[in-house]
Amino acid sequence: MLRWVFRAMPMPEAMRDRVRQRVLNAAPALIPPPEAGQWHGDDSPQRPRRHAGGRAIGYRERTDAPLPDPLPARLVAFYLPQFHPIPENDAWWGPGFTEWRNVTRALPQFEGHAQPRLPGDLGFYDLRLPDTLRAQTELARAYGISAFCSYFYWFGGKTLLDTPLRQWLGDTSIDFPICLCWANENWSRRWDGREQDILIGQSHSPDDDLAFIAHIAAYLRDPRYLRVDGRPVLLVYRTGLLPDPRATAERWRGWCRENGVGEIHLACVHSFERDDPRSIGFDAAVEFPPNLSSPASLTAEQRLLNPDYQGEVLDWRELAGDWAKRGIPAYPMHPAVNCGWDNEPRRPGRGRTYLHASPRGYRDWLEATLRNRLPRSGSDLVFINAWNEWAEGAVLEPDLRLGHAWLEATREALFAGTTPRRTVAARRAPPENVAIVVHAWYPDVLPEILGILGDAAHEYRLVITVPAERRLAVETVLRQQDTHAEIVEVENRGRDILPFLQVAGRLLDEGVDVVLKLHTKRSTHREDGDTWRHELLQRLAAPDRFRAVLAAFAEDPALGVVGPEGHMQPLHYHWSANERRCLYLCRRTGISAPATDADQFIAGSMAWFRLASLRPLLDAHLQVDEFEDEEGQLDGTLAHAIERVFLLIMKDAGFRVMAAAECAGLPPQPESTGYRFAGRPRSR
Repeated sequence: MLRWVFRAMPMPEAMRDRVRQRVLNAAPALIPPPEAGQWHGDDSPQRPRRHAGGRAIGYRERTDAPLPDPLPARLVAFYLPQFHPIPENDAWWGPGFTEWRNVTRALPQFEGHAQPRLPGDLGFYDLRLPDTLRAQTELARAYGISAFCSYFYWFGGKTLLDTPLRQWLGDTSIDFPICLCWANENWSRRWDGREQDILIGQSHSPDDDLAFIAHIAAYLRDPRYLRVDGRPVLLVYRTGLLPDPRATAERWRGWCRENGVGEIHLACVHSFERDDPRSIGFDAAVEFPPNLSSPASLTAEQRLLNPDYQGEVLDWRELAGDWAKRGIPAYPMHPAVNCGWDNEPRRPGRGRTYLHASPRGYRDWLEATLRNRLPRSGSDLVFINAWNEWAEGAVLEPDLRLGHAWLEATREALFAGTTPRRTVAARRAPPENVAIVVHAWYPDVLPEILGILGDAAHEYRLVITVPAERRLAVETVLRQQDTHAEIVEVENRGRDILPFLQVAGRLLDEGVDVVLKLHTKRSTHREDGDTWRHELLQRLAAPDRFRAVLAAFAEDPALGVVGPEGHMQPLHYHWSANERRCLYLCRRTGISAPATDADQFIAGSMAWFRLASLRPLLDAHLQVDEFEDEEGQLDGTLAHAIERVFLLIMKDAGFRVMAAAECAGLPPQPESTGYRFAGRPRSR
């Protein structure tokens, strides 16, 4: 009730922020507890059971591709220097403490919770080593990051964690711009700057203002330091904690003019307060997502792994969508984007997690910012939260789960920000935007598939996924059929589903629009398995069907899936052993669970897909290890569940489904009371 009344009170945004912070600092008990998640016991089939270092669908290796020249903006990534031990942290948290201790202690709290998040190529680095910062700056530059904005910790004359900054200052061969953000909060055991249990506090005063600016002057004078219109950039994280920010700004400007620094560019971070920077004597504001946003809570929907979990789960997609559409304020503003957030490592069992963050979603947000939210005149800075906030889940650096995917997304956004507004897929035309993907577990069936495809196997991009031990047999068939194909070696895991998803994500990023998914289906547990496969292939891939389906996709941008008539079955008939995993996939992809008996799935998992309709599934970045070991299962695996949610995901994304016969102008097939290739399972 208090929250409702507060939001209904008419007051300026900046005043509302200040009142909120004062009340919460004085009475933190007013913060309502988060919703509770669902606890069903400790028998979750989606509990991690191997290790935390496995790869996910969407993993990207490093590439050294060119960048647009000129860049559409200078990207500035917030940088955390917490990754080296200092005596103070030894005393407060134990000998040898660095942020890595928080990172590695994290555990998943609910199904699909990606913790711990572990570093990739750069490893568990130590910022006392000069080569670490050098490697970070080289990697950042390669992907279009123009500068780091490093947090600077100053407490009344005492500095903490400035070793990497002093190394940068003393080594001019690290030719990479930085700027400083004074993190002028108290340090507390809560990691959030609030007033409870302070470890080291601030002592703001006029004398402290002058001592601070004199101390950092060596950085401001350095020719490598980040500048706007020739003026060194200095950020203050929480101007609302300064007794008189306008007076502080005047002292700093006066000192810099008198001591050879010249004019400076002062920016207030909109982390907890949203003051008009001009009203406090500053030049500009800097956005800081996800702070000061209130996306929908998803906590109650989560199936818990920890029954005592008291954290909060929010929707990152709502955050990104809202922020990307925000207008340009009347005051000077440097826009910012966020690449995810999960501070579970710092607050075990009580963290705040933003679900559904993905490299593609971040790419779209950054692209929209570059196109629509840069100031119409003046600065070209766009901030990113963050480069290496590992314990808060805001990380561009490569990790073990997705590799360089966030950095690749950054480069892609920079290119998109320099071209007219067209999707990548729209820049391609047939046959380049069409692909045929075949999973060849049974290479001896491949000639049948190629025969039905006919000329299409030569005219369109053909990708064949195959386990390494069967690659030679596939290559032999291709030579005999005089057919060229891209061969992708895959692990024998996840049947035809996992290999397809791994390839589909790459094809989507390369601009492929429509894919025909086939596989060498045998169904050896059935006497009519060959008949089942042949019927699916004929209804999807025969030459007349092939052309008709492509024409339907070209005519209707909302067409997401074309399935074989007679094989699109009522989902509730075949729910049974797959229900728990299907509901898990609905939560992971952020879609609603099936609500009516009209929902269908495509039996046999062969169909035409517009890849954009599968983005919610591709952007869920399921862990490869989540797919069960191959033991000849007939039902109930994650692959079986994905087969059943393809159409749910497509429908939730706003696409529609057609039968191949409808595309070909044939009358609809009469409804059947049963599916001859699979009996209706009994409930379990």
